[in-house]
Amino acid sequence: MSQKGSGSAYFLAEKSDVVESHTLSVLVDNEPGVLARVIGLFSGRGYNIESLTVSEVEHEAHLSRITVVTAGTPDVIQQIRSQLERLVPVHKVADLSLTHEPIERELCLVKVRGTGEERVEALRLAQAFEAVTVDATLDSFVFQLTGRSREVDRFIKLMTSVGLVEVSRTGVAALARGGTAM
Repeated sequence: MSQKGSGSAYFLAEKSDVVESHTLSVLVDNEPGVLARVIGLFSGRGYNIESLTVSEVEHEAHLSRITVVTAGTPDVIQQIRSQLERLVPVHKVADLSLTHEPIERELCLVKVRGTGEERVEALRLAQAFEAVTVDATLDSFVFQLTGRSREVDRFIKLMTSVGLVEVSRTGVAALARGGTAM
């Protein structure tokens, strides 16, 4: 038997075996129970939701957009899309990851506690990331940062070393590039 990593078979992976992160945008009726049905589809089949945001996007038409970030093989992602499209309150499902680099942003609030050098370093890091100070006391700050999830992750990781206390994140909001609508 060959060890893991040796032999050419290890390096040849089927495309359907590659797990990828996908951002799905789902246009739904804004009515009670719709979010529960969408989430039930994921949990009932054992699919993980990495990020979830929901907001009404067309008040007059009573439509909401659910943005879900999930991971799976191309076959699993296609299965999720197909199952979402069959739900009655769903109008449209778009896999934004298949478009040319979707615009994705996330907002986070980060509370940092510290005095002296840690306080100065927290302010320096916040400035480097262009985070906004939304609250300040003599021994703590709350910073607001908006950006790509990777940037938010980096900011949080760096703030851990200077006194991170608490984090709140919105989840991903995303749109496809270009002039066409979903």
